[in-house]
Amino acid sequence: MSYKNSRRDAIKKMSLTGIALATSSSWMEIGATPENATWRGNINHSVCQWCVSFIPLEEMAAWIRSIGVGAIDLLSPKEWNVLKKYNLHCSMCYTDGKISLTEGWNRKEHHSWLVDDFTKAIPMVKEAGFTNLICFSGNRKGMDDETGMNNCVEGLKKIMSLAERNGVTIQMELLNSKIDHKDYMADKSAWGVELCKRIGSPNFKLLYDIYHMQIDEGDVIRTIRDHHEYFGHYHTAGVPGRQDLDESQELFYPAIMKAIHETGFKGYVAQEFMAKGESKEVKLKAIENGIKVCDI
Repeated sequence: MSYKNSRRDAIKKMSLTGIALATSSSWMEIGATPENATWRGNINHSVCQWCVSFIPLEEMAAWIRSIGVGAIDLLSPKEWNVLKKYNLHCSMCYTDGKISLTEGWNRKEHHSWLVDDFTKAIPMVKEAGFTNLICFSGNRKGMDDETGMNNCVEGLKKIMSLAERNGVTIQMELLNSKIDHKDYMADKSAWGVELCKRIGSPNFKLLYDIYHMQIDEGDVIRTIRDHHEYFGHYHTAGVPGRQDLDESQELFYPAIMKAIHETGFKGYVAQEFMAKGESKEVKLKAIENGIKVCDI
């Protein structure tokens, strides 16, 4: 299953109908790590919900809690009640409105509905006790990068004072345009860093997706060391294939996590890959192993 289709399908489903929540059986029945499991504490771990969409959200929440992880990534307000039930944090939030990777802040014609959606969402994020709200540049569609950046600055500045007052950080995700998201504008870290500088707010940062940036530019550790002040969140996945963090892929995640830790980063690193295997037990163990690989 491709990342592009699976995540966009998940977003579409969430936006239109929400995700059905079902009561789960105990994960102790399938040999999951006990709830008192401990991690080293150098990396704050999370897991993206859409990558575990093969089970209901409530079942995922029970499993996340059972392995000693405290957060789930990429959930909308309608799903936050499940996190509260399991005392979990939403490490990266969606708005409660339209969510689009291709129609974003780089086009002025989208600013009206984007400003409306984010103006509503920012106080909701604060009230729920969360801090991060994702956004997207949108696709180029023939637009040059400078025009797109200027449009992003113009639109995003309209919500930054509200974000600052509420202690919410708006985070634009960097995605590759080579394989998964053809034509996406925010496909290079340099473009994103310049956007951060022009917006000039501590409450605007980049979601640095390690998988995506390895594909489009590489040089991951140097980029993290040089520009970490602009990175507010990280995603992981194996390259190529967006699958397990195992020996079949090219990235050495312990070294990358060490570099992140050495910057003093206190945010979250979220696993965001499509686990190999046919059964949910095998897939969940693969995701748990990804956390172990990153737990330096």
